Amino acid sequence: MTEAANGAAHTGGGRVPTARTAPGLELPPARVQAGPDDGDDIAGGLETAYWAVHDGASAKASVREILARLPQIVRQVGALAWRADRRGTVAVAVLQLASAAMNAFGLVASVAVLHTLFASGPTPDKIRSALPELALVVVLLSLRAALEAAVSTAEARLTPKIRTALEVDFYRLVAHVRLEAVDDANWHDDIHRASDRGLYFARQVVGQIVALAAALLDLVATAAVLAVLHPLLILMLPLSVLPVGAAAVRAAKERFHSYMRWNALQRRVRTFSWILLDQDCAAEIRSNTAQGALLAENRRLTERIAAEDTRLGVRAARIHLAGRAAGGMGTGTTYAALCAMLIGGWIPLAVGAGAVLAIQSSHRSLTSFVTTAHMVYEHALWVGDLLAVQARCRGLLPRSGGAAAPEVVKEIRLDDVSFTYPDKSAPALDGISLRVRAGETVAFVGINGSGKSTCSKLIAGLYDPTAGTVSWNGADARTLDPVSLQQRVAMVLQDPVHYPFTALANITVSRGSLTESVPEEAHAAAVASGADTVIAGLPATWRALLSKRFAGGQELSAGQWAKVAVARGLYKQAPVLLLDEPTASMDPKAEHAVYQAVLRGARRPGQITVLISHRLASVVECDRIYVFDGGKITESGSHQELIGKQGEYAEMFALQAAGYHEAPTRTPEEA
Repeated sequence: MTEAANGAAHTGGGRVPTARTAPGLELPPARVQAGPDDGDDIAGGLETAYWAVHDGASAKASVREILARLPQIVRQVGALAWRADRRGTVAVAVLQLASAAMNAFGLVASVAVLHTLFASGPTPDKIRSALPELALVVVLLSLRAALEAAVSTAEARLTPKIRTALEVDFYRLVAHVRLEAVDDANWHDDIHRASDRGLYFARQVVGQIVALAAALLDLVATAAVLAVLHPLLILMLPLSVLPVGAAAVRAAKERFHSYMRWNALQRRVRTFSWILLDQDCAAEIRSNTAQGALLAENRRLTERIAAEDTRLGVRAARIHLAGRAAGGMGTGTTYAALCAMLIGGWIPLAVGAGAVLAIQSSHRSLTSFVTTAHMVYEHALWVGDLLAVQARCRGLLPRSGGAAAPEVVKEIRLDDVSFTYPDKSAPALDGISLRVRAGETVAFVGINGSGKSTCSKLIAGLYDPTAGTVSWNGADARTLDPVSLQQRVAMVLQDPVHYPFTALANITVSRGSLTESVPEEAHAAAVASGADTVIAGLPATWRALLSKRFAGGQELSAGQWAKVAVARGLYKQAPVLLLDEPTASMDPKAEHAVYQAVLRGARRPGQITVLISHRLASVVECDRIYVFDGGKITESGSHQELIGKQGEYAEMFALQAAGYHEAPTRTPEEA
């Protein structure tokens, strides 16, 4: 007798089979890391999350790459702003240019004041004669402050409009893409990345573009003023600003690298620590007395992160010091050159003083430009991601137009229909044909993955067949308006949506409303489904909020949600009712009541009802039963006809029925 047979024989005799070692499996080590091997990189071993694919991109890009892409980014964001609010976009641009002009005029006026004061010493007469020029400087500075405030005001009005336009368009597109697109696993990463990051940074990047433009215009204005003061001064500007710019670039890159590492460290801790916080894990953690081991691992990771934070802080301080030193050397060299020009009589003292003001202004503008450019470069990748997802959505929208679906459905036919999911090679449905008529109740039965639910979704118009035809009253469903077709179908699923709204809204949503109802029909649907007892037991009955996210909100059990979902489907009063395992989480009594309401209760005249169930006792009274297996229909007929065939249905029914037979009394010897 083989080992497997021997183990089975022991089991049949009431003995526990002996444990066997899997072939080729060696003993486990006596000690192993709880997670991935840390090495020198505690962030190692982590997959890049969908929401982190662009993090740190600016730290990896060269200055040339960033500068080369900035014009494209500005055009892209400008186009978004233009579509959202043309007048606001023009206002921001004009006000920003005027603000930069005021900066340039302010520098020129300041030089004029210095020239008046230093022409032959700051005597009282010279000071009095400089008062009008001082007043002009004050006026220009005040105007610039007012213009900057106006830019901020215009930006505050423009940015929300851009975000609103993008968000409305994004969710409208996502909500209407074809169902097969939503079935793609990669699709969820794309849309969540666009929602979580793209929409957020679309709001941020507008202000950053404005700040970037302000810094660049100030640099240009400063250079223009220096050129007017003395042509040689424009040649000295790089001597001063390039070291400052290099230090700013280095600091910006290190800042982004630091953020990337910090973010990865936090992900590592969160990946572990959620176990300590998760409600579903609490009972098992306590029963295994695993708290000590989990807390020890948490402390180990936390200490590693603390050491890393210290290292990053020290490194940032050193880089900042190096940047300040490089900038100071450049500034010192510039001032030395200015002194030489003053001593040599190349420029007057007033011009030299004006040059110092201009160079200091250029330092601030360049540092701001470098820092903002890095942020704009990275954040624009997220915005580009968002726009790419929107473009992809437009290509995945269902067909538009076509004739309205019939309000009275006499017959639905599937002729040689096949369907394959986009990411699958094997067909979910393979050449099936069936017909359902008005007033009939049919059932789809079969093992998991046999094609039952896919078939129901083709009937509902949620999918178009890969091959073959689905027709309503003889018309190809692909020629019908998809929205009107879906309005003719009420679909109740095993895992219904738990809408975080009122109990009434959870029923009326099937007719496209969260606030309006037909009271008599809503009540009748609740009674038929058994949801009336659920709603009556809530503190605010129909007005009760079904979500713990709200103060006083209520949470329902799976069985209670199932009753509400059935009421939702019945309330729609559609000519086609599809029930896909709606009672799987109900108790036997509630399940029986629902099926009695669906199969025997008052229904819409001429309604087509399709019932999908693993519990064959619930489909006995259906007019016709279709047995699915491997994407094909292997049997069809009434319950009695299928039992008479002694085929797959009869076998499944006998297996389930046997579970309810009284077990025979066992003798002491058998026990």
